[in-house]
Amino acid sequence: MNSISKYIFRQTAFVMIFVTVVLSFVIWLTQSLRFVDMVVNRGLPVTDFLWLAMLITPRFVTLILPFACAIATVYVYNRLITDRELIVLRAAGFSNLRLARPAVRLALVTALAAYGLNIYLLPVSFREFSDLRYSITSDYSTMLLQEGAFNTLPSKITIFVRERRGAGVLNGILVHDGRDPDEPITYLAHEGRLVGTDNGPRLVLLDGNRQQINRKDGSISFLQFEKQTIDVNIASGAVPAGRKRKPEEMYLWELFEPGLRTDEFYGRIIEEYLAEGHSRVVSPLLSLGFVLMTLAILLSGDFSRRGQNRRILAAALLVVLFYSMGIAAFNVSSDNAKLTPLLYANVALPILFGFIAIGPMARRKRVRNGKTAPSAGLGAAAGG
Repeated sequence: MNSISKYIFRQTAFVMIFVTVVLSFVIWLTQSLRFVDMVVNRGLPVTDFLWLAMLITPRFVTLILPFACAIATVYVYNRLITDRELIVLRAAGFSNLRLARPAVRLALVTALAAYGLNIYLLPVSFREFSDLRYSITSDYSTMLLQEGAFNTLPSKITIFVRERRGAGVLNGILVHDGRDPDEPITYLAHEGRLVGTDNGPRLVLLDGNRQQINRKDGSISFLQFEKQTIDVNIASGAVPAGRKRKPEEMYLWELFEPGLRTDEFYGRIIEEYLAEGHSRVVSPLLSLGFVLMTLAILLSGDFSRRGQNRRILAAALLVVLFYSMGIAAFNVSSDNAKLTPLLYANVALPILFGFIAIGPMARRKRVRNGKTAPSAGLGAAAGG
């Protein structure tokens, strides 16, 4: 690259990185608020909270990169136009294609980074995130036994804890065991602990009493104890080996694994896995498509003293339109694999449009027409 191209490339890359960082931080902040309740009310360690928040970052970074690349292109090239630098460069012999090369190179670099995220980092982070979240939400000893609330477990046991202290110590405990509807048991204890065993967590009650009623004859038995152990049958927090992986958790080669099509474990939703795989293949190219489409609008029209607001608005609307069409194509292909080509068409259209508008074909057309300035095309119509 010559000095002019390096200058445009550096400016565009700096803006793109800045936009990516800002948008990533904003989205990260809003998404991480979902886990604040786990820290404040359920005792989730701050380190686990930060790790969960970090694991969701690659997912929305892949969504931000195409927008950040398009925003940076609009900002830098609009500034070149309004500062008359673009006029000087065109007078020096720079064609639209040559002017577009720095942004196109940046778009290709961004696409390569997005491929790295989609192929490896995204499934790794999402898999770790899902495993950790399952482990946390399944671990009643640290999460679901909230103080001051009746905690009903799937095993038909209800536990009330007046106060929780460190190391699994519980004060003021009421346990109602309804597993046997004919003879329900109620335990009251001053103190207790949740301890882990090979067979799962156990609730150890200290200094309390046991009340049991026989519904058949109405008799009640009352027993005081110093220590009582209850198997409450709650999850230990371990991730089951057979937990079904979501499409976001699978590597690219796993999504296209032919064996999945006959695997009853995944059943009828194989289309979702194929749609996710094709989406990871084509979505990084959105950066190139958005940049080419934006450049086609900004560079293909004559200079206007009234500014570039209409062209910028047209570029923004087209970017949002094609991104929305990509979401729609993904949704329909998740239900019907035959519609998968729509994902590729949604990416190919802006790329083809950009190359046609600013590429060698457009240059030869302007030369045949005998024009020294760029011809008035879609960008001129957008710019008035």
